Amino acid sequence: MKNIFLIICVLVMNVSCSQEKKELVGETEFQRELNASYKDASTSPLKAKDLKTFKALDFFPVNNTFKVTASFKLTPDSKPFKMKTSTTRTPIYKRYGIATFKLNGKEYSLEVYQNQDPNRDPEYKDDLFLPFTDETNGFASYGGGRYIDLKIPEGNTLEIDFNNAYNPYCAYSDRYSCPVPPRVNFLKVEINAGVKAFDKH
Repeated sequence: MKNIFLIICVLVMNVSCSQEKKELVGETEFQRELNASYKDASTSPLKAKDLKTFKALDFFPVNNTFKVTASFKLTPDSKPFKMKTSTTRTPIYKRYGIATFKLNGKEYSLEVYQNQDPNRDPEYKDDLFLPFTDETNGFASYGGGRYIDLKIPEGNTLEIDFNNAYNPYCAYSDRYSCPVPPRVNFLKVEINAGVKAFDKH
């Protein structure tokens, strides 16, 4: 009887785990990894009360229209500057280049930045930061804009997938300090891709 009871317990645990994994399944690897990170209390930016009921982030449907190849012009003479944040913190960034692309027949440009913190982990030396705002902010998406993480490209083009746009941690809790997208990075178009606004409890 004990063995049967143990087997039943193991089966119940396996079913529960598989159900939890199903809840975290997204349309893409990016969505699945982000959901898993937010579900994990050790990595989640969510407040404790929100984490208790969290199942998955709300994403716009994946749309390849918002996956673009941009021409990328380096700006090596740009000077480091203090980027505004949601607090008094002012991290140092440098405009690394300008990405120009077409979306639905119209041309847009965005500045791409590189963190200049001298104490930054060398592991992230090839990372680029793309903060932006668009006409969905404050409605379908977070009012403070969204971010996309990129890598330094080898050539003069840059792949930008707006389906991988995510919210600053400030969208989930006021205990964070988040870079504010510079005004120059406002896109006069609706970017219906990536993470949507978070419904706080």
